[in-house]
Amino acid sequence: MNIVGLSKRFFSDRRSLKGINNALVKTVFSGRKPIFGFSGRSFHELRKTGNFVVPRVFSVSRNLSTNASSSSKQPAFLRWYLRKLESHPFMTKSITTSLIYMAADLTSQMITMPPSGSFDLIRTARMASFGLIFLGPSQHLWFSYLSKILPKRDVLTTFKKIMMGQVLFGPVSNTVFYSYNAALQGENSEEILARLKRDLLPTLKNGLMYWPVCDFVTFKYVPVHLQPLMNSTCAYIWTIYLTYMANQTKADS
Repeated sequence: MNIVGLSKRFFSDRRSLKGINNALVKTVFSGRKPIFGFSGRSFHELRKTGNFVVPRVFSVSRNLSTNASSSSKQPAFLRWYLRKLESHPFMTKSITTSLIYMAADLTSQMITMPPSGSFDLIRTARMASFGLIFLGPSQHLWFSYLSKILPKRDVLTTFKKIMMGQVLFGPVSNTVFYSYNAALQGENSEEILARLKRDLLPTLKNGLMYWPVCDFVTFKYVPVHLQPLMNSTCAYIWTIYLTYMANQTKADS
């Protein structure tokens, strides 16, 4: 039989193609030169035979190069912040929340400040300490807990998370906020209770018009490790209102 006949018989035998496939894989991983007769054929052409499968190393390398290029395009501060979130999530989220509360309180004072007034830095320190000591850590634990008991991101699960936030997290955090701020201002238990009776329910009602929209975006589209940051960012506008409410005159006890 001539060479042409042998070649046709060779390529028509499916077992031989398996041998070619294995040989090509070994060539890729061993670094040897291409097998005789196949240096000019593309992987796509070999796949058409129905037996050759491109090794996963090619797809992995493409993914790694894509991730590396997208990461290099991120701003340096964002890359630094994401690294801190990964290495020290608890402290990073607490400090972030504290800074947002500080900025929100200063903005609130600027809005309500008379022309001859000045900033109340003690008030700002109270707001910042609340974000650092309570809200930042509690947000970290709350969002981690929700992601474990309700891991899905469908609409129904998202609404369940929103309802839990409105029924549990919101009332508790606002109660602690008003009580903590009033106690640092020297109010006694009766005055704190009177303040809660006056301010807590209106705050929760107003929160129903603001937080469900923010929570839907947070739970539906934001990764779990960034959800406290998203929540604190939404809280910037909310805290402008909240710090104003918290620093009103004492309620009649």
